[in-house]
This record gives sequence, structure tokens and C-alpha cells, in this order.
Amino acid sequence: MAVRIRMFQMGRKNRKYFRIVAIDHKQPRDGKALEILGTYDPYVDGDKSVTLVPSRIKYWQSVGAKASEHVEAILRKYMSAWETHEAEATAQKAQAKAAAAQMAQAARDSVSTAH
Repeated sequence: MAVRIRMFQMGRKNRKYFRIVAIDHKQPRDGKALEILGTYDPYVDGDKSVTLVPSRIKYWQSVGAKASEHVEAILRKYMSAWETHEAEATAQKAQAKAAAAQMAQAARDSVSTAH
């Protein structure tokens, strides 16, 4: 199956926005997507117009998915910023998980010393 990364049109009349999706190349523009990889809103200015999931985009590209021209332009412009954002979010989650584990260990220690 040949997979493409392209835009899936949504929204309403005169106010369209797009999902960036991995989709079989034989599907119509708004056909069934394999996975949602991000969004693009042309009516919003700046960096807030695009959301991406870089890890999944890289996965689909690694298995041979090709991006459309418009999606390729979006990826060139915004991918590095979203990779940084994703790395920061992952680091924050890991830090929160470590803090929770440390608190749980402290609670277990205090219970075992109380008995």
C-alpha cells in the first residue's frame, strides 16, 4: 500500500482548515485516514496555525510515505519547532514521572518505619 502524507479538508464554507494525515494514495481527498499527524489552519497567523506530531511523521516517512507539495512546505517551515516542543514535553513528562515515583517511595518508607 502506497501511503501519502497530505491534507484532509475540514471546516465549513469559506472557513476551511485541514488535518495533516497519513492516507492511502487511492483514497479521495476526504477519505479514511490511517492516522492524524497534525493540523493546519490558514486563517490563523504565525506558529499557532500548525500543530504537528513529529515522531509519527518521521515514522511514516521512514516506512516510505511521501508528503504532498503543500505538506512538504509546512514540514520544512514548522518541523524543527515542533520537534523541540515534543522533546520538551517528553522531558517534562519524564521529570514528573520521576518526581511521582520519588514521592511514592518516600510514602512507602514512612509507612514501613511507622510500623
